[in-house]
Amino acid sequence: MEMYKRTHTCGELRKTHVNETTQLSGWVNRRRDHGGLIFIDLRDRYGITQLVFDPKVNTDAHTLANTLRSEWVITIKGSVIPRAEGMANPKMATGEIEVEVDSLTVLSKAKTPPFSVAEDITEVSEDLRLRYRYLDIRRGVLQKNLQLRHKAMLITRQYLDEHLFTEVTTPILAKSTPEGARDYLVPSRVHNGTFYALPQSPQIFKQLLMISGMDRYFQIAQCFRDEDLRADRQPEFTQMDIEMSFGTPDELMSIIEGLLQKLFTVCKGASIQTPIRRMTHAECVEKYGTDRPDLRFDMQFVRIDQIAAKSDFSVLKDQIELGGVVKAILVKGGARFSRKDIDRYTDFVRQFALQGLGWMKYQEGALSSSIVKFFSEDLQKELIVSMHAEEGDLILIAAAKESVVNQSLDHLRRHIAREHKLYDEDALEFVWVTDFPLFEWDEDERRVYSTHHPFTAPHPDDLHLLESEPLKVRSVSYDIVLNGYELGGGSQRIHDTELQKTIFSHLNLSEEDIEEKFGFFADALKFGTPPHLGIALGFDRTMMLLIGTENIRDVIAFPKTQKASDVMMQCPSAVAEEQLEELHIGILEERVKIDS
Repeated sequence: MEMYKRTHTCGELRKTHVNETTQLSGWVNRRRDHGGLIFIDLRDRYGITQLVFDPKVNTDAHTLANTLRSEWVITIKGSVIPRAEGMANPKMATGEIEVEVDSLTVLSKAKTPPFSVAEDITEVSEDLRLRYRYLDIRRGVLQKNLQLRHKAMLITRQYLDEHLFTEVTTPILAKSTPEGARDYLVPSRVHNGTFYALPQSPQIFKQLLMISGMDRYFQIAQCFRDEDLRADRQPEFTQMDIEMSFGTPDELMSIIEGLLQKLFTVCKGASIQTPIRRMTHAECVEKYGTDRPDLRFDMQFVRIDQIAAKSDFSVLKDQIELGGVVKAILVKGGARFSRKDIDRYTDFVRQFALQGLGWMKYQEGALSSSIVKFFSEDLQKELIVSMHAEEGDLILIAAAKESVVNQSLDHLRRHIAREHKLYDEDALEFVWVTDFPLFEWDEDERRVYSTHHPFTAPHPDDLHLLESEPLKVRSVSYDIVLNGYELGGGSQRIHDTELQKTIFSHLNLSEEDIEEKFGFFADALKFGTPPHLGIALGFDRTMMLLIGTENIRDVIAFPKTQKASDVMMQCPSAVAEEQLEELHIGILEERVKIDS
């Protein structure tokens, strides 16, 4: 083992080390033969050091160096020497020196990699990089991401420890409870026909810890949700999970702002202004059509129902009569867009069920478009004032069911801003979104369900509406949003047994349902529960924004694809019949081959 023990790393040697003897180990990054002298760039996680093999120094080492290929693992001994005059490389931390090798040992050989590890070749497909993830990490960029992730974890733990939070590990094998997404189930061999569930979050456990008197808890927890994936979502993910007793939302939000301030200052060198602005859920949806608005640019929605109702434009008036809404956005300088551009935007919103997009350009002091004729001069002036339109602006109009209008204009707003670079990509615009509805209506099942989870406390000002108009009840809840991404969310929890029963009844849970799903928790509430609240921050998503990528897989060592498969390990996969028989499980349908 002493044969490969390093005295230095490949990123450590400087001019001050000249004339010292060193031993380095690492991967062959590049090899160059300069007519007698052989140069090798040796790489490890810490950097690259140039080696020079001179037959006058050691013939055997020079001969062996001639056989080296990319990604072979070697160890060398040699002397640190200054690079020749004019040959220093200012782009390398070790660029003023090189190591004259007098001993070389090959530790392992490598077959030709499926893509270059030494070069950042952008055209390599993500599927290929995921299949050979260990090589992709070796390229360096992902290594730096994972090192920053480690640093952020240390900062989080230290910060929360300073604020008297105790880290507690909660179970991975738990009970299946309805929390929104589908559970990943694990069959029990010991208890035939029963299942564990992998936790979607430690929600019940952290509330039980508050009942236990732990007062302040946190955990960097692994969570699992069997849901449709996208670029910023994975089936298994890491959560910064936090809960506290006898606290207020203002107090918890202040703690979280301090944590985010520290993370973004230390890890990104960015300054965050606190306190972070707040916006109610109702205001967010009205102005931006979403509960996670990107506030790096403006383009707020403006209701123009009353103006549309007074116009002669039947398309808008018909939607209003059907109970829909008419909203518009103003694109500053958008009058320069061609008709082809506007047609593209009309096609874009159709994927969100919006059938068409009205538009008007404000040029030379007047509105122009094919629909302007349906608006009187007074209505046109009213529209200009309502939209705060100026010379050269474009008004885009959507009319449909409110949910369709909100979703369509939300995506269109982001699409236009991204396409025309209407914001500073380095800007950090945080916002707390508060007062979410306690319940939402499920049209298919014709019943209400919890917007967050069934343990969220109703807003005290709305308790009188709980029986008569439950859909108007707000909750004491809050999400932290950054640049259009939800970083996390939390709420005040219910600590009163009777109130919890009332919420369960609104969710159509019978006494038997409550006992089966939450019996242990409902019982625990009866033993003196302190007022408590908490939040869960998506650690992977936070890292994604710290690093400045839009792909969450860039901050996870071994991620899944958007089809929730691991193309490196080729899973999920079939298992032996003997294993299934032991678990008393049978496969009813033909197994589907996993995309690879």
